[in-house]
Amino acid sequence: MLRLLRIMRLGVSGMTTKADAAKVAPGVVDAEIAGRAFRRVKDYLASADTDREELEILVEGRPGEALVVPRQAVELFAYILAAMANGQGVQIMPVNAELTTQQAAELLNVSRPYLIGLLERGEIEYRLVGRHRRVRFDALMDYMRRDDLKRKQAVDELTRLDQELGTD
Repeated sequence: MLRLLRIMRLGVSGMTTKADAAKVAPGVVDAEIAGRAFRRVKDYLASADTDREELEILVEGRPGEALVVPRQAVELFAYILAAMANGQGVQIMPVNAELTTQQAAELLNVSRPYLIGLLERGEIEYRLVGRHRRVRFDALMDYMRRDDLKRKQAVDELTRLDQELGTD
């Protein structure tokens, strides 16, 4: 069983399918503490029965009381700790969250007008709420995967052409 020394309240109550998200800015968390916690959780996951879908977490100060957590949640927690240990910020967002065009543009690191062009060309799914466009987070991630794949294919093609021409 994994023992937690402290359980902190994260302001996630009332989280909806809108673009609500839990965020931790880069450098806010002590990377050393996050690193130690990550190693402990990682070791626990490595030693725990991999067939179990639920894991028990014992809470300090409440003897005999265990919190049953899905294994995937503990794995996600380990991923979050690893990012924090590397000084990175973390944001958790439900995959069905709906984003405004400004939020979606910020995630893609593009301008809002450029994003609207992508939406109007049908490259990213969206829906209208009145006159406002809403983009599902999972549709945005799907676009990013497709775009990354296109970029990788273009680089592979350039590499192939470079090899054919014999230039270095």
